[in-house]
Amino acid sequence: MSTQPVIVWLRRDLRLEDNPALFAARESGALVIPVYIHDEDEALAPGGAARWWLHHSLKAFAEDLRGCGATLVLRRGDGPSIIKDLVGETGARAVYWNRRYAPALVGRDKALKAALKESDVEVFSFNGGLIREPWEITTNSGSFYKVFTPFWKAVQSQGPARRDPRAKLRKIKGPTSTPASDDLDSWSLTPRDPDWAAAFSETWTPGEDSAQERLKDFLERAVDNYDDDRNRPDLESTSRLSPHIAFGEIGPLQIWRTVMEQIDAGAIPEDQGRKFLSEVVWRDFAHVLLFNYDDIQKQPIRPEFADFPWQDDATALRAWQRGETGYPIVDAGMRQLWQTGWMHNRVRMIVGSFLVKHLRLEWQEGERWFWDTLVDADMANNAASWQWVAGCGADAAPYFRIFNPMTQGEKFDPDGVYTRKFVPELKDIPNKYLQKPWEAPDAILHKAGVKLGETYPKPIVDHMKARQAALDAFENIRKN
Repeated sequence: MSTQPVIVWLRRDLRLEDNPALFAARESGALVIPVYIHDEDEALAPGGAARWWLHHSLKAFAEDLRGCGATLVLRRGDGPSIIKDLVGETGARAVYWNRRYAPALVGRDKALKAALKESDVEVFSFNGGLIREPWEITTNSGSFYKVFTPFWKAVQSQGPARRDPRAKLRKIKGPTSTPASDDLDSWSLTPRDPDWAAAFSETWTPGEDSAQERLKDFLERAVDNYDDDRNRPDLESTSRLSPHIAFGEIGPLQIWRTVMEQIDAGAIPEDQGRKFLSEVVWRDFAHVLLFNYDDIQKQPIRPEFADFPWQDDATALRAWQRGETGYPIVDAGMRQLWQTGWMHNRVRMIVGSFLVKHLRLEWQEGERWFWDTLVDADMANNAASWQWVAGCGADAAPYFRIFNPMTQGEKFDPDGVYTRKFVPELKDIPNKYLQKPWEAPDAILHKAGVKLGETYPKPIVDHMKARQAALDAFENIRKN
């Protein structure tokens, strides 16, 4: 075994199973130094809720590594600079990492790779986070896909990445003396005063083992009716794997293989399993957009939307953020987000449409708020999804599609279970009026203990007027 160690720079890949960079480093025969760098650059630093997840994910992963014989080194600061410092401190002969795909990160990694090679340090990079890399699935003309459905068909036709599945690592030999490491608690990733994330642990258990358990439970319990039930926030009908995927505690390729094995074994219906996989592949599609467009967190993919006449209304934005819009399904979603760090996908579309089309506030406001409040905040998914709902992205919803929050609530929360859970002040309102309490007779409101404008807000906008104003604004953009 070489006396010179190798470094594995871990990013969003905190797992032992099917981790190409970690596996290749172990197979090199050298002593392995796993490193995680907390980069506090504004564009890279996780939001508040994701910081809570990161703390617990790193804690679990460090314990898993110790069980294998390696020690996770924690550093804070500029990633490339710290990697260069660690190479100097340890005499490492190679650095391994799994790739990331934002243009700025791609450029940063290329520059680091060139600098290390000039110092005779080898660099090896891998696909550890996608089913297929952004440049691998192309149209007949060789360009990238801008519409999801043909992209999904192409992924199914061409299949997943061609690499052998890697079993969970059981042994990783690290050096007896490891580089200095930060104490995880010193990063203050978890809130303390106040601890607004106190209830997160009732919903979530970060870590690789939990991710595997969640996938197993979903495939046993909910996948059989996935296509019908996935839009129902009142049911436990989705996998809730998104934060585990976002931090690489489980990879989408692992999910693909597991689901296809279950389909081939006849354990789950093929149509339902593939529908679930299409949702996983949407994340790949979002990374294609991230890779091919500059700064999709801030700039609309369709440039004409840069001139959209957005409103500037801090009061309305605050009401949306706090779940006080007067539209119960919208408020339920925003409160679920605040209380649990997560929101059901159907409700994400409803609240997103409400922000950009009812309130006509910039979609970037929603993107920033979700980045800060979602435990599953993902650079590609978050931006691509907000651009989709705003109508300015690739494969975007037509501009004239404006979700009606009342009918959406009635259709997808038919018994009001979800709405009443997160908007308890309306718990005694009959279903007929639950999604539109302003239409309830005074006697019913009185019996339910509801005083509109006092115990629950009146609608901050009129649905029909707001809808028409949005349509007019979008039509002007289209004409121009």
